[in-house]
Amino acid sequence: MIEKAQAIEAQLAQAVEDSKKKKGPGTNRGIETMFRSAYRVQMELTSLADNKANMMISINGIIISIIIAAVAPKLDANPWLLLPSTVFLVGTLVSIIYAILAARPRVNRNPITLEDLEHSEGNILFFGNFANLDKDHFTEGMLELMDDRMVLYETMIHNIHDLGLVLNRKFGLLKIAYSAFMVALVMGVLSFIAVFVWILQQAA
Repeated sequence: MIEKAQAIEAQLAQAVEDSKKKKGPGTNRGIETMFRSAYRVQMELTSLADNKANMMISINGIIISIIIAAVAPKLDANPWLLLPSTVFLVGTLVSIIYAILAARPRVNRNPITLEDLEHSEGNILFFGNFANLDKDHFTEGMLELMDDRMVLYETMIHNIHDLGLVLNRKFGLLKIAYSAFMVALVMGVLSFIAVFVWILQQAA
């Protein structure tokens, strides 16, 4: 009886060990929750990046408009305004260019075929790849994708990674835009102060 109980325990332990080795990706509900959470975070970050880019475009556009409309006509009578105005204009121009690049939609110009997608040379779930596919090929590719669960999960993982690359590019451009804006403000204000102090010294 004891030997039989020990044999049953050994079988149970072996079954548990085998189940651990053969453990799959998890339950359907858990996987769906993970993907849903990942996609939601990606979309929120994309919206955040676009909002930041739009804010930088608006702020820099206002500053450039003020300098051109209000300061430029006074340069003849006040030539000392040229240096600080130039610093502001150059810095804000660089900032607005990179902000526009961050907000600009990016679509893959290279045509992707259904055969390319079948050989893992693209991602049918990523807008930048499937935008050039016609409706019939896109439908065919999606139906084939839904037939294989593991391929579907793999494609969704690739899609999250592709979205991450887009976000990395957006935030990289935004970093340059904000840095240029900060440098323009600091250098512009300091140049205004320096020129003003120089004028006072000349007057004294």
